[in-house]
Amino acid sequence: MPYSWQDSGTGPAVTRLNLWPHRSLPVTGFVWVIGITAVMLAIPMLALVGTPALWGLLPFAAIAVAALWWAIRYSYRGGQTQELLVIREDALSLTRKDPGRPDRHWQANPHWVRVNLRDGPVEDYLTLTDGQRAVELGAFLSPEERRQLAAELRQQLTRRRHG
Repeated sequence: MPYSWQDSGTGPAVTRLNLWPHRSLPVTGFVWVIGITAVMLAIPMLALVGTPALWGLLPFAAIAVAALWWAIRYSYRGGQTQELLVIREDALSLTRKDPGRPDRHWQANPHWVRVNLRDGPVEDYLTLTDGQRAVELGAFLSPEERRQLAAELRQQLTRRRHG
């Protein structure tokens, strides 16, 4: 699961939920993809070694590898998004960190916060609301992960309300 719960062991009870997008291609996989692509583009060009046609095709092969490199790195940048939900006895705060944008914050009293799971822009759209404002949580999670997270959040909030 691309999220983790952490409870404070001492002092006032604080529960943290950290969410991040799933990355299906680790850095070692990135190296392999670029290397295999370069090799697969080079194999057909071996027949052209020593001919002027090689110099005509070589820039296009280099552009293809560079474009793949850029696209995967751009995808990794989007994977730096994080959401941090902190639940205390008297306050609940949500912070979303997106690369290249200022952090977005939302605070509410945990007693009034409700977890909603409904159809919306995506299947099983997960929101938190305090009656005045609703905020989306875990937009990058799969529908199954949002359903599981909603159940866990409801359990955490119920536990907070009833001691």
